[in-house]
Amino acid sequence: MKSLERRFNNVSKKNPNLSSYLCFVEAVRGQGFSKQTIHNWFLQLVDKDDYNRKEKRAILEHLINLSNVVEEGMK
Repeated sequence: MKSLERRFNNVSKKNPNLSSYLCFVEAVRGQGFSKQTIHNWFLQLVDKDDYNRKEKRAILEHLINLSNVVEEGMK
């Protein structure tokens, strides 16, 4: 099992009421995943009904930025 998939599954188990998109957001936040990794797992893990397909590109860019954010305490 891949790291992002494992993180996603852990978040979704701990938070069963969250949508798959929100679980994915928590799984990528600050983890430094590559653009390709985020894109591939997004398509596999996030339900199609959880996001507007017209905004998919913007959503993926946002997720990439979230993944690569340096925490304030880590600077």
